[in-house]
Amino acid sequence: MRKLNAILLTLLLATFFDGQTTNACTNFIVTKGASKNGSVMITYSADSHVLYGELYYRPARDYPAGAMMDVYEWDTGKLLGRIKQVPHTWSVVGNMNEHQLAIGETTYGGIDGMVDPEGIIDYGSLIYITLQRAKTAREAIKVMSELLDEYGYASSGESFSISDPDEAWIFEMIGKGPGNKGAVWVARLVPDGYVCAHANQARIQTFPLATGKKNSIAITSKDLRRINDPVVECVYAWDVIEVARAKKLYSGPDQDFSFSDTYNPVDFSGARFCEMRVWAFFRAVNKEMEKYINYASGHDLSNRMPLWIKPERRISNYDMMNFMRDHLEGTPFDMRKDIGAGPFGAPYRWRPLTWKVSDDPDAPSYCNERATATQQTGFVFVAESRNWLPDPIGGIFWFGVDDASTTVFNPMYCGITQVPECFREGNGDLVTYSPTSAFWLFNLVANMCYSRYDMMSEDALKVQRKLEMGYISGTASADEEAVKLYENDVWKAREYLTEYSLKTAKNTFKEWKSLSEYLLVKYIDGNIKNEKDGKFSVSPVGYPMMPQQPGYPDSWKKSVIQGTGKKLLVPAGEGH
Repeated sequence: MRKLNAILLTLLLATFFDGQTTNACTNFIVTKGASKNGSVMITYSADSHVLYGELYYRPARDYPAGAMMDVYEWDTGKLLGRIKQVPHTWSVVGNMNEHQLAIGETTYGGIDGMVDPEGIIDYGSLIYITLQRAKTAREAIKVMSELLDEYGYASSGESFSISDPDEAWIFEMIGKGPGNKGAVWVARLVPDGYVCAHANQARIQTFPLATGKKNSIAITSKDLRRINDPVVECVYAWDVIEVARAKKLYSGPDQDFSFSDTYNPVDFSGARFCEMRVWAFFRAVNKEMEKYINYASGHDLSNRMPLWIKPERRISNYDMMNFMRDHLEGTPFDMRKDIGAGPFGAPYRWRPLTWKVSDDPDAPSYCNERATATQQTGFVFVAESRNWLPDPIGGIFWFGVDDASTTVFNPMYCGITQVPECFREGNGDLVTYSPTSAFWLFNLVANMCYSRYDMMSEDALKVQRKLEMGYISGTASADEEAVKLYENDVWKAREYLTEYSLKTAKNTFKEWKSLSEYLLVKYIDGNIKNEKDGKFSVSPVGYPMMPQQPGYPDSWKKSVIQGTGKKLLVPAGEGH
């Protein structure tokens, strides 16, 4: 995406988002006590109509004293300024570094007028700079706070998921407005055994204040070192309430201050398009979440969901992959069940999210649902941190491109020293097709499936399941071999994991290319070829057998009749 010039990108943003730039991205958080194998996991779908899916890689490096680094805005590629470089940076694969630290984000925007136009660090550069400088989640919060205090924050309201092999935090911030450097923020440790989530709506409400409490601290530059105290479970900018008072956003007592209600009050859109995704995840792991259905629908904003919940079962990495594929199936909002799904039950709606049937400004507005899985995803991941293994081996960055529903999560170990060609930066972009790019290949298959979703998606999911289950089971032997090598030479272990990760991605590309060819042959021109023993059926002389022509379901036929009246009616006794 950053290879597009800023002018083109601005035009694309206006065209595709139609003023709804904040309704993108989803993060789920699972603590080690809530996971099936004791790992800490976070997910992230980077959803944008102008983001090209590729796997970022930054090798570890040493820098001389006085070195500086350029900071480019992640969304536009615009040079924001220069900052001091540190003596040594850690290697980073995607959104995970070699110490198993991972960071994801969702943008919520928040109250107008809080962006600092002089800020040097935007939310994207903040993530990737921090991953190069921090080793733990607590250290990441410290680094992020220091960077923003020194250089200013160039973005709007943002929620972050930050995880390491032992802990997971939700960290929400917003700028202080023009002429005010830095940001106000709150970070909370997700209790072990619980899960959390955010999706473009600020979720931290009231929080423990530092007064007389050991588990909460108000951060100033002198207090930052205290964040490493394991008893600390809540950290916040010392002026988070004072800034709200100064801007006349809040006038109540400190103990009643709610970050979300002040800086990003929830409205219909925040609930229906954003909190709905959190509800779908929570609902999948705890049946008591059904009582929040009216809140998620946007019709009862008083009954807000809790920040985190305790799941009724342990959650696996494969569960997390599938949670990212949710289309609100099995809920009253299931997009496969209304006329908008078309004849073949597609759980997708093209933008915009809200629409009218009249140009009259007073005409009522309607909405499409915004599910977790969506067509405009650039890349998606499940970051899995495992504290019982050495860092380069313990972290697995399960990475896929395009729509989570029809992607494959590939195991990219956090200690690898290069990335697969099919995911590599520069291998194509949004206006340049590349036959070796996974992003273009997965888009090809996904867009084929959208046309006949009820049948084609099942064929894609069979291959998806085979690959992912194979990769998940294969990590046990890969871990074992890497640990043996690590005991003698860490770089031998990292070389082995690099080759393993490259091999799995290459295999995925090959299998998905075969899938694309299979789908084209099987479903060409609306026909569906018959199969037997894994091959398309042919006559004794080798000629294709007559394909199936299933037509349209009765529900769709009735809709057509309702919309056309007698125009298509065949007179009695006639036929073809």
